[in-house]
Amino acid sequence: MRPFDDIDRLAAWPALDKIAAPARDLVNRVLTDRKVADVLHGVPIGHPLHPVLAQLTFGSFLSAGLLDLVPRTRRPATALIGVGLLSAAPTAAAGWADYAQAHEEQQRVGVVHAAANITMLTGYVASLAARARGRSFRGALWGWAALAVGSAGAALGGHLSYHQSLGANHAESYPHIGPEDWIDVGPVSELPEGAPVSRTSGDVGVVVVRRGEEVLALGERCPHASAPLSDGELTTADGDECLVCPWHGSVFRLEDGRVVHGPATAPAAVFPTRVRDGRVELRVATWPGVPAS
Repeated sequence: MRPFDDIDRLAAWPALDKIAAPARDLVNRVLTDRKVADVLHGVPIGHPLHPVLAQLTFGSFLSAGLLDLVPRTRRPATALIGVGLLSAAPTAAAGWADYAQAHEEQQRVGVVHAAANITMLTGYVASLAARARGRSFRGALWGWAALAVGSAGAALGGHLSYHQSLGANHAESYPHIGPEDWIDVGPVSELPEGAPVSRTSGDVGVVVVRRGEEVLALGERCPHASAPLSDGELTTADGDECLVCPWHGSVFRLEDGRVVHGPATAPAAVFPTRVRDGRVELRVATWPGVPAS
């Protein structure tokens, strides 16, 4: 049995739903401001925020643990623990925001990941308390114990990202599998006016919206969790026509796939279109969110 197979067992353990579901509901009740949610997801920077902050938090703790092994460096180690504890709040907030929009298997692993991190933070608080009383060696012991638990939590976080694809860009493959040449997808007259419909371009699915003789097209799968965007609804945001993901409510601008609202952070794949002799032709853009010339 491989070492990480047990994490897959966690993902398949329904008993964790007794904790995971209430935690998700609580986050959704608290996180009602969409602008705040977008910031926590990482929409303004175009990248999930939680892993960026997690490097600061865990990196501070790891550095403190290494300094505690070196003579006469426990004072800077204490400072690094303080940095880690201060950065833990925004790191956790970003993580919980992502957690609330994850699917059940991800949330089951997520609550164990969170429990490990809470245990780690508790250990570092105890470490600081011991150091404040002049018991630096005891503080170092608390720090090393907390680091061990935190390392397990970090492994769970990596599993969530790389194995379970939480936060991954599900539209990244489109430029590699979509047609480079123009592909005929049918008569423009067969497309309903102002409604998203599913079509096939080469070997990949696309969602197409017709406006008179103009046709706009994005990749069928949402970058956040691979939801079928053709089941979504059209809306207007900041004067631009957009498509809303049917699963988690991410909003994408039809013109270029740009993310207007999360939880998605990566743009939807763009398919440039043209109408020739009454028929629609598509090809994939060279990169999601960047129309081909």
